[in-house]
Amino acid sequence: MIQHDTFYVDLITELNPETALERHLLRVPEFVRGLYWGVPRYGHPEGEVYKHVREVLENIELLSIDARMREHLRLIAFSHDTFKYVEDKNQPRDWSKHHGPIARRFMENYIEYPILLDVIEHHDEAYYCWRSIQLYNQIEVGQQRLQKLFDALGDELQLYYLFFKCDTRTGDKNQAPIKWFEKNIPGIQVVNW
Repeated sequence: MIQHDTFYVDLITELNPETALERHLLRVPEFVRGLYWGVPRYGHPEGEVYKHVREVLENIELLSIDARMREHLRLIAFSHDTFKYVEDKNQPRDWSKHHGPIARRFMENYIEYPILLDVIEHHDEAYYCWRSIQLYNQIEVGQQRLQKLFDALGDELQLYYLFFKCDTRTGDKNQAPIKWFEKNIPGIQVVNW
């Protein structure tokens, strides 16, 4: 149990780690600090990152997938937003200081499977592609970002899509990006729950 401000949060109970790596991450101070970061805000009315991670894990439970895919999605869920507390949001954005690349660099110490690192790093990219194309009418910019995402993911687009859906179906997030992705991205098997 770890103290958070004036109360205790048992991250083991909250996140129910299933692997040795998940349990280890919940003992790493900078990782735990990131899980406690956050206040209620649009897209994340739950506030702290660990609460969002718990929601993503609940969505993963709704998928009909094999054990390996489930383990991969859980590891991505544990780490994807955990470094928001160190993200640099100055303008213009330095995308190497976005929480995705920071999380990737941290997780490189623990995993060697490149596709998992790619999904962790780029987990928000589909949202940014949607935003460029649909909201800002920057079609070329959005298409270029989308192609870079496809290049990074290679044959693992389904893993990315499953995580994107599990992440997007939380809090009060706008569902338009996932609907757009499902309608416009070839090669994915759409899942519903």
